[in-house]
Amino acid sequence: MRQGAESSSRPPYSHHFKEQTPLQGTMADSNCDSQSSLSRALSQTSLQQIEFNDISPTATLQRHPTRMRRLSKCSSVENGELLTSPYADESRVLVINTGGTIGMTLHDNVLAPEANALVQRLRKLPILHDDLYAQQTCMHEYYGHETLVLPLSKLNTRIIYTIQEYSPLLDSSNMTTDDWGRFGKDIEKNYENYDGFVILHGTDTMAYTASALSFMCENLGKPIILTGSQVPIYELRNDGRDNLLGALLIAGQFVIPEVCLYFYNKLYRGNRVTKVDAGSFNAFSSPNLAPLATAEVDISINWDTVWRANTTAKFQVRTELNRNVGLLRLFPGITASTVRAFLQPPMQGVVLETYGSGNGPDNRPDLLDELKAATDAGVIIMNCTQCLRGTVSASY
Repeated sequence: MRQGAESSSRPPYSHHFKEQTPLQGTMADSNCDSQSSLSRALSQTSLQQIEFNDISPTATLQRHPTRMRRLSKCSSVENGELLTSPYADESRVLVINTGGTIGMTLHDNVLAPEANALVQRLRKLPILHDDLYAQQTCMHEYYGHETLVLPLSKLNTRIIYTIQEYSPLLDSSNMTTDDWGRFGKDIEKNYENYDGFVILHGTDTMAYTASALSFMCENLGKPIILTGSQVPIYELRNDGRDNLLGALLIAGQFVIPEVCLYFYNKLYRGNRVTKVDAGSFNAFSSPNLAPLATAEVDISINWDTVWRANTTAKFQVRTELNRNVGLLRLFPGITASTVRAFLQPPMQGVVLETYGSGNGPDNRPDLLDELKAATDAGVIIMNCTQCLRGTVSASY
């Protein structure tokens, strides 16, 4: 049971998915014009405090203990429960805005990033910022003006999110392994202060970043979700609002201790997803693994697929990445000289993209000689199929 005024005649408040308690309360002595709007804006605990203690919402919520709660007390969600602590009304999410189409604006008919504009745009969208709740709780006295708050969710959770914007904003096509390390270290630095993390990212290399972070982040116990959009969020018709909202709701309400990518109502494992369409809102796919979650009428989590946090070791990010690794794709007619040039030092690792279930030409001894020479020199070669679905097989 949370701290705050509770009546022994009321049943304890439940956070289980299937047990939704409607918000009720008599708003005595309220100075608000609309009971329904305030009821939607305030948390369950706040309404109970008002009903049983007849105290004003502003005075109460300014000292609400959730402001200072220790987020490390969040419990696991093995059986589909919400993030819960002694004060589970609120959940905090850090949004790292690295750039990308989602925050771009049109200048001379060209889309370009605009610094310090995203927060102001989101503040004007009621679906992504509950201004009434922020005013009633004097929220900015606690968190600053880079922090926004979602309306009360269907699962009775209030998600407060802070936006950390990079300067300059990055074009994902220009990203390097150094940028991946920066993302990871920023999460590591803020890890104990938030329940989940969302990274806004350009779609061109989003899948690469998601995969890299999944291997760089060790002992992860909280969700890290990458998202973005195909159309800027300021456009009348766009996919940015739904993508950001879905990522926030999942990061703030479910313990999915993985690096994920959320796009077009689906949550994918970060190292199993790829961009498959340059012109569709349904731009990403995970051909060899079903989505970890889908957001339709309800958010449905495939808990059988989600990795479980199996260690209590401290979260850390490994940023030592070897740049001397490359992708070599076979194609009919590829020459031995091309393969030889690719495998020259300082190359130390190669992902060899082969045909079908891992096949290559067996009538090309010149190619086999180059590959053998590279492995003899210490180059690690991994065989991977070019196909979107299926795996390498030793049947042939």
